[in-house]
Formats: sequence, structure tokens, C-alpha cells
Amino acid sequence: MSKALNILVVGSGAREHALATKISESPRCANLHVTPGNAGTPGTRHNVVATDINGIIALCNTNRVSLVVIGPEDPLAAGLVDALHTAGIAAFGPTQALARLESDKSYAREVAQLLNLPGPHCATFKQGDETSALAWYEQFGADIVVKQSGLAGGKGVVVPNSANETTTAIREAIALGDVVLEERLFGTECSLIALSDGSTSVAFPLAQDHKRIGEGDTGLNTGGMGAYAPAPVVFSADELHAMFITPVINHFASAGTPFIGALFAGIMLTKDGPRLLEYNCRFGDPEAQVLLSLLDSDIVELLLACTNGSLTSNHLVIRDGSALAVVLAAHNYPHPPRTGDIITNLPTTNPMSSVFHGGTEVVNGQLVTAGGRVLTCVGVGQTLDEARTHAYATASRISFDGVQLRRDIAWRAPGATITSYASTGVNIDEGTRAVDLIKASVAKTATSHVLRGVGAFGGALDVSFLKEFDHPVLVGSTDGVGTKVELAARTGRIRGTGHDIVNHCVNDVLVQRAYPLFFLDYLASSHLNADNVAEVVGGMADACAAAGCVLLGGETAEMPGVYVDGAFDIAGTLVGVAEREQLLPLPTIAAGDVLIGVASNGPHTNGYSYLRKLFAWIPMESQPVPLDRPLVEALLEPHRNYLPVLKDALNTEHVKALVHITGGGLPENMPRVLPEGIGAIINLGSWPMPPLFQLVSELSTLDTDELYRTLNMGVGMVVIVAPEHVTAVQHSINEETWIIGELTRDHNKVQLK
Repeated sequence: MSKALNILVVGSGAREHALATKISESPRCANLHVTPGNAGTPGTRHNVVATDINGIIALCNTNRVSLVVIGPEDPLAAGLVDALHTAGIAAFGPTQALARLESDKSYAREVAQLLNLPGPHCATFKQGDETSALAWYEQFGADIVVKQSGLAGGKGVVVPNSANETTTAIREAIALGDVVLEERLFGTECSLIALSDGSTSVAFPLAQDHKRIGEGDTGLNTGGMGAYAPAPVVFSADELHAMFITPVINHFASAGTPFIGALFAGIMLTKDGPRLLEYNCRFGDPEAQVLLSLLDSDIVELLLACTNGSLTSNHLVIRDGSALAVVLAAHNYPHPPRTGDIITNLPTTNPMSSVFHGGTEVVNGQLVTAGGRVLTCVGVGQTLDEARTHAYATASRISFDGVQLRRDIAWRAPGATITSYASTGVNIDEGTRAVDLIKASVAKTATSHVLRGVGAFGGALDVSFLKEFDHPVLVGSTDGVGTKVELAARTGRIRGTGHDIVNHCVNDVLVQRAYPLFFLDYLASSHLNADNVAEVVGGMADACAAAGCVLLGGETAEMPGVYVDGAFDIAGTLVGVAEREQLLPLPTIAAGDVLIGVASNGPHTNGYSYLRKLFAWIPMESQPVPLDRPLVEALLEPHRNYLPVLKDALNTEHVKALVHITGGGLPENMPRVLPEGIGAIINLGSWPMPPLFQLVSELSTLDTDELYRTLNMGVGMVVIVAPEHVTAVQHSINEETWIIGELTRDHNKVQLK
């Protein structure tokens, strides 16, 4: 068996606690030392600060240390590795010259450009050169990111949201030191950490960090409030390793200055491909806590292979499953934190969860806060969901005054793993097939008075006995609110669901140019609550009054065992009346007709099985960019009533058809009004996408057709008119509308372009 070694871990954070814990479990570790460590780190703790190079050399000599593992960036930048090499002590970490990849972002950009690594447009400016920096930003003419070129503890990056914020950020950063100004990139960010022996490198699974202090990725940047791995992104760790790590390792190897240690690439996966954000020269924090929790191989053998030039892929073995970390931060962090708060109820480590100390100390026999990021709770499991459950269960047990934690770690992951609407439990294709299967059965019950049946927006019945009409037709629609009610019930915002059901039915008869007469409701729940019933029915009454119809009656059902406790469901039927000769769609619909889009005010009542999964891990009251209000308000905005919006347009007699964009979106609803042989082209981008749908698009991995079949994406009604009548119809609608496409000769096919 190989000789056991005395090993020193340098650093004091949760990353160093995770490293020390993993090293202490290795049979190759004879004695473990940490400096300065914290209240949780195993081994013998010493009081030598990480940047005291002479003190660390003396410590190593006194304790016969054979391997030094350096956690934070400051001692690397200070030249600790160089000093250790001079003293004949093996060190895991790059030399001072190579640590410039992290300590000097300007240098890192020079290396990246030399190696043709894809990254943002950027420029560097010396401390105090405010005029040149501001001039470059003004000339660049787009959003940028402001970075301090030197080390800033993970908090030297500002992502401004306005021109004033950008100007302020530049002035403040350049007063402190050199700055790098970079084009702001958009996409999914991930962390790639690879270990190198100077010529060979191996990559850990991709991780995702959560830098912002606030849920929904809002607020100030921090050192990291949580992370998880593996991250479900479209590129593999091997692909990104070949793109961003291997060229750097090869470059320095050929220059005779091999990079030994951990090389961390922060990468943005943009619509144009992966782009390099930055390099770090050590394990990330909190990425290290999750990645090391997944490491199955002996870490000491792995680190030694890096230091002695014998690294192979066999040294890095990762267990199946996922890990997720939640950081518990002190009061006032990321500003100077309050310290000295007593920490209680710290759980013990078990196979499914661990707690790594960051800013902790023991004072008078009590564990207290001693830094900004106090503890990191890590959960592991076969799935990310399991890992998340374990991490948050552990975090929920710990107490100290002023504790801060994000409740949404990995909130973007569900959107990255949903590949189709059917995978959320709703199958649009199967619904369409069901309609086709029942058409024949329904047709057997039809009479000559049935003008619209299954497959249209609502049934229509000839009732010519209504004498005030020349030839009156009753138009009926029955529908339900769907899984939106679960979100409404969970958040206690249920009145809007009454609006939802009435307005959905109003719109479904309106597309046949019928005006509402009366509405009948149905509300079922596990157990009746009179207050809740009154609230929902009150919403129905509001909507009926606005639509000019009567809330004629309904049914309330108590169904324990059918619905889970607290759940309810809403359905309803609306009957309207129309003149037979004015029924829409008109038979004159033809290729060349123009599609006018009228705005939705939210998802209406469709797509909520997808939306609830997409936002499952973010608190509903949070407000991620680009939302202009809390997420729960955007999701629960009641379904819009288009009757007052389109009444004047219908009176122009120029409208050939209306299309209500409900389940199935634009691709599935447009064909419902088109005659045989007529298709449609929808020009994506021809209308402004509302903030909620912008956020959905950012998180979603659905392809374009699937996304636009799932949600209305900002268009709730389409008006079909002849080209010569477009201007008149648009002028009759008292709000902004958009020309979103046209009809073609294409056998009912709808193309999204």
C-alpha cells in the first residue's frame, strides 16, 4: 500500500471544509491539518492566515506536510505555490503567474483571444481612466457587464439594468482598480471545473451556481447562494472541456509553464453557442461542496496525480445521482455581515446530507456566525428532486438570528428537463385524437338545426323562435379552468378563477359572433368552504356583469376522495345568441387574408401543467427579471374578455373570422376556422412578447412549435380580414394590435416563421 501523507488544507470556507472532509476519509491521509479553518473543519486546526506564506512554510516544516491543497484564490495570487515548490513541498494549485487567469481578468481575456476562445466583446481600462471607459460604453451601444479586473471574492461583477446604473457601476469600479467591460450575454450559465497535471485534464460534471442574493436571480451578487450538479444543459462537460479547458492547458504546457490544479471556466450557453465568461484557478464555492459530494474516487490519489504528472481519467470517478447545496448566509450579507449570532440545531452528517461550515467559530463554548456565508447544506440523491429535498430538509432544521437562504436553488432545472408538454401530464395530440374519435358518435345525435358541433369553439343551435332576431341561433360553450385552479388554491388567490371560466366561455362564443345570454357554473371540491365558494362565485358575477349576461344558476359539489384536500375544480356553460347570417367564420376566407393579433394578458387558462412544473422551485412572490410584478400575479392574471375589445370591429362587417387562442396555441387553433386547402403563416417576432413569456422562453427547452402549442405567447385572439380592410379593423380596436401573418394555400397547415 502507498505511504500515507501529512496533508495541509489552506482556507477557511465551506469549500475548504468539503475538501478537508473528503481528504480525511482517504487512507492516503495520515494526519490532516487545516489553516486557518473554521469551527467545522476536521483535522488539526492552525491559526495561520491563508496569505501568510512564510507562516505556512514554517507550519509545513514543523508538521512534515507532504501535500498542500489550496482552496481560495488569494494565496494563489500571492505566490504560495511558488514558495512551496521552492521549499520542496508538493502543492495542488497553479503558480502565481498562472493564477493571473483569475486575479487579472484583463490577462484572462488576452489569453482567451490568443486561443480564439468564444467570448463576449470586451475592453479593458486602467484604474482611473473613467473617460475612456464611459466613451467605450457609449460607442458600444448595448447592455454590458462591469467587472473588476482583480480579485473581489466573487462579488466584483455588476450587471446593470439601465444606462444610469451602468454609468454608476463603471465609475465605482474604475475608482477601485482596473476594469473589464463586456458585452452582456444572455442564456444559461454553468460552471465547468477540471483538474490538471500540466498536460492532462479531467472534468467534473457541469454545475450551476446561484450568485444573486434574491430569489429569481435578483438583487446583489454574492459569493454564491447555492449550486447543484449535474446541470441539465444541452452541452456535455466533455464538449465544453474540449472547447475551453484543453486549449488553455495545452497552451501553457507548450510554453513550459504547466498549469497544475483546478481550472474553473464560467460559461454562458447563448443562442449562438457557448461563450467564456471568466476563469478561476481553484474549486468554486459552493460548486466544490456539490461536486465533492458526488466524488467516488480517492481524492488524495486524484490530487497527487495532478501534482506528480500522472493524471488519467480513471482518477476521477463520479457517483450516479445529483447533489444540491443551499447556503445559509448571515444578516446583512452581501453587505458587511453581522457576526456572533448563536447557531443551533445543527444536524449530523448522514449519507443523504452534509453541512459544511463557512463563516463559523466557537465562542465561549457556543457555535456562532463569523462570516457572510455561514453554512452550506448539501443533499444528495438519485435525482435532483431527491437531492433538493434532502438539502432543504437539512437547512430547515438550522437556526440563527438573521439567517438568509434562497428557497429556489435549481429553479431553472425543471424547464431544462421538460422536453414536451406531454411529459408534464398533458398530451395535446391525444386530446385532438379524442375529439376525432367522438365526432362520429356525436354526429348521430345531430339535427338540421346544429350548425356548429364538436371541434368548433362552441355548439350552435338554430332557435328561430327568438322573434327579435331575423334568424336567431343559440351558441353554447362549456369549459373548465384546468390546473390553474391548483396554483390559485395554493396561493389563496381564487377570485380570479371565477373571471377565468366566464371569460373563456364568452370568448368561445364570441368567435362565432354570438353575444352572451346566460351562464351556468359548476364548482367541485374535496370539502366545501362557504367563504371560498362565495369568493369564486363572486368573481363569476363580476365577469358576467362585465359581459352583459346573467349568472342564471349552477351546481356546487362536495366530493371527498375524488379531490385531494384543499383542491377544487371549476367548469361552466355559457349560452349566447347570434344572427344566422352573421355567424363566423365567413365562407369568404381565402389565401391572402391578413391575421391581426390582439394581445393576451397572460397564459389565460392554458398551459398551467407546464408552467407549474417550470416554476416549481421558485417562490411565487418573487420577481425574477424581466417581470414587472410578482410571479404569482403574472401567472394568475384572469383570462381576458375580448367582447368589449372587438365589438366595434365586428360592427365594421369586415371581420371574416375570429380565433380564440386556447389549448394548442396558435398552431392548433388557427385550423379550426380555416376552409379546406387554406393554411396560415405566423411571423414570430411580429408582436412584442410580454415579460412572463420572455421568462418562459429563457427557461424553456421546448422547441418553438411545442412552446407555441403550449402557450398563447402574448396573442389571445386573432382577427382574420381581407388585406383592404386591415386599416379599418385595426382603427376600430381601441388598443395596439399587430399584423402577425397571412393565410396561404397550404391544406390547413400553420407555419411558424
